[in-house]
Parts: sequence; C-alpha cells; structure tokens
Amino acid sequence: MKPDWGIRGRLGNPVIGIIGSGDFSRSLAIRLVASGFSVVVGSRNPKRIPKGLFPDGVELRSQREAVDSAERVIFAAIYPEHYSTLVGLRDGLAGKVLVDVSNATRLDDGELSNAEQLAELFPQSRVVKGFNVISAWALQTGAHDGSRQVLICSDCSDSKATVVQLTRRLGFSPVDLGGLVASRDIEKAPLHLFPSWEGATLVTFLLFLFFYGYNVVKHVLLPYLAHGEHNFYQLPLETVNQTLPAVALILLGLVYLPGLVAAVLQLARGTKYKRFPSWLDRWMCRRKELGLMSFLCAGVHAVYSMCLTLRRAAGYRLLNAAYRQVIGAGVENSWEEQQVWRSDLYLSCGILGLGVLTLLALTSLPSVGNALNWREFTFMQSGLGYAALTLSIMHTLFFGWDFAFFPEAYRYYLPPVYLLALILPCVVLVGRVLLALPCLALRLAKIRRGWESSRHRPSHSQGQEITNLPLLCL
Repeated sequence: MKPDWGIRGRLGNPVIGIIGSGDFSRSLAIRLVASGFSVVVGSRNPKRIPKGLFPDGVELRSQREAVDSAERVIFAAIYPEHYSTLVGLRDGLAGKVLVDVSNATRLDDGELSNAEQLAELFPQSRVVKGFNVISAWALQTGAHDGSRQVLICSDCSDSKATVVQLTRRLGFSPVDLGGLVASRDIEKAPLHLFPSWEGATLVTFLLFLFFYGYNVVKHVLLPYLAHGEHNFYQLPLETVNQTLPAVALILLGLVYLPGLVAAVLQLARGTKYKRFPSWLDRWMCRRKELGLMSFLCAGVHAVYSMCLTLRRAAGYRLLNAAYRQVIGAGVENSWEEQQVWRSDLYLSCGILGLGVLTLLALTSLPSVGNALNWREFTFMQSGLGYAALTLSIMHTLFFGWDFAFFPEAYRYYLPPVYLLALILPCVVLVGRVLLALPCLALRLAKIRRGWESSRHRPSHSQGQEITNLPLLCL
C-alpha cells in the first residue's frame, strides 16, 4: 500500500516537517530534499537562522507553521528536556506521525524512554521511534557511507509502516523492533561503547599484561637483582616486541578452540540438538573480535620488528659483537649456514602468516563477507584460518630453533616466553588433526546432518507407548 505522506509541496513532492533547527535537523533536511521531499523546518525564531545553513528548497518557518504545513509526518529533532515547550502545538500534532529521534543520556533501567514520554505528552499523535542510531554524517552522505540500519518501533502499525517506507526512500534499511516499549533499548544503543568487544579487549589486555610482566621479570628485574645488569632500556620497545607475538598467537588459538570444544561435545553427546553451555555460546560469538585483536598484535609486532635495527642499542650491539669476533676470537668469517636457514625460514613463515591473517581480517568486513557465498566464507575463515595458525606456529618454532634444549634458555628457571605461547595453539592444531581422522570426521558430519546416536532415539516399546498415548487419552 502506498503511504499517505500528507499534503504536497509546490513541486508536488510530499511535505515533511522538522521541529528544531540544529545540526541533526539540517542533516535530515539535506537527505530529505535529496530524496525528493519538500521540507519545512520549524524554529522558535526562524529569523535567527543564518542564511545558507539549510539547503535550497527548505522552508524556514515557526514551529506552528511547520506543524500546520506538514499534514502527515513530523520529526521532533529537539532535546527531550524541551518536549514540554511543544504542548501548545498539541492540537496541530493530533493525528500526525511524530518521529522521535532523541537518544538516552544514561543507561539506567526502569525509566520511561523519551519516545514514551513524548507519547504521554501527545496522546492523540502517532509517536514512532527512529533515526536516532543514524549520525548526522550518515544522513548527509547517504547509505553508502556509514550505518545503513534504522531501528524503528511504534504502537501504531500504520504510522510505523509510513516511517518504514520513508526510511527505504532515503536509502536506509529499516529494522522493525515492535512496540514503543522497544524504544528504551533503541535510545540506549548509541551509548554502548563496543559492547561486543569487551571480552576480546579484556582477554587481550590480560594476556599482554601477563607476558609483558613475565618478560620484565626474566630479562630486566632478575638480571638487575642478581648481577646488577641494567636492561631497563628494553622496556619501551624490545620487551613490547617480545610480548606482542605471544599475545597474537594465543588469541589466534582462542579463535579456533571453541569450535573444537563444540565438536567434542557433539561427538560425546551423539546429537546436535542439545544446547551448548552459555559460556561456549558467548565465546563462539566473539571469535571475530578475538581474530581481529590477534591481527592487530601481529601487525604491530611486524612494525616493531622492522624498527629494531634502527635503535642505537642495536648499533652498539653489532659493533661490540664484531669487535669480540675479530679481536677477541680472531674469527674473520662468521657465516653460519644453520643460522642463515633459521632466520630465513622464520621470517618467511611470519610474513606468510601475517599475509593470510590480513586476508582473514578483510573478509570479516561486512562489505567483503557479504560478497562471498557460504562455502567461500567457510573456506576463508576455517581453511585459511588454520593455515594462518600453522604458519604462525612454524614461525615461532623456527625462531626458537633448538634454543629450548639448552639450559641457558631457562635462566632463573623460567622457560622462554615463546614456549609458553606455543602450548595452546599446538593443542588446537593437534585437536583439529584428530578431528580430521575419518573415524571422527564421518561421525561428526552425520551428527551435524541430523543423525542421533541410539541413546537419544526412543526404543520400540517407548515408541509404541507414545503412539498409543492419544488413544488411551480418548
């Protein structure tokens, strides 16, 4: 059904009213005019609005005139504390669609939303909540830049349908969230600061704190206390660079560990129709964030590694090593074939691993992921994901080489940090190899296609009793 926009403007376009003349009102007017609507902006003092602030074609009038001009849809683009100043317009707003675009100021629960308060002030108007999650920038640039979704709710289905059609015409994607009570959550949505990133950020911070502290204790604090070595210059760069790869490797292992746990649970239960524990559900829903944090740590580690040779300390170390080699040991040719292979192998694996991880990060973007079908997306995130994990493990193993077999690696009885970082990723990789064995892979594939083990299927006698149950009830 074609929505009834109300009266027409001078060019025959639907007339939309906006109460308020602030930044959001101006951005909304720009988008409405670009979409073919006539716009009337109502201000308490229209003469004070600078010329050229609103686009050509927008009429600047008093609030009363704007309400009278727009017969169907009016946006309330003012702060909630000024709603009471509109009480004098109650008769003019009766029967019209009043769109509330305000946001909450705090996350407290138990209070009426701004839209519900507006509905109480104007009981004869059709209040619709919407457009509060869209920024002024997104309104000006359109749906091609910024968020496309517009959350909408109202107790009047016809008025909500009108705003839904208006949203589509502006180039955005409306999302119907039901009655006006949903406006409480809609208004609080812009106040949340990365709610899905809290767990991944906390895990990353704790891992970084642990490994950084571990490196400080082993390479800085204990050498100073035991031998008076002053290694505090390592804290800003070298210690950070030793910490980042360990954090990145463990985070990448945490991305794929919940999938293995889920597979083991399904194999043990013999069915896919039992819910996973709530903690596993939440973990699996945060794999994307964990992967991106791993990519961030790996990328910063690569930059730090390239900067190591630029330090003054690196130059001093090189000169001292050359002096000891030529003057002290009398060695003119320091070429070691084994160390050459070691460095080239771990650098090559590290570069390849970072490249694959970059590809995974790009495919996690909605604009890229939406262009892939399910098989392509699964191959990218699972197949290439395990390839990135394997390359990262190889990078770490080649870096460590045979150093872990020498007592010098366990100075102060503390193992090298890369050995600690390898434990979880290696467990994940071994678990994935075990699940790829035909005896387990075939059974898991059957379970995921709906097959259940015999203990989850009713026996013949139980099935007969269930079949006869309606007859006995009759």
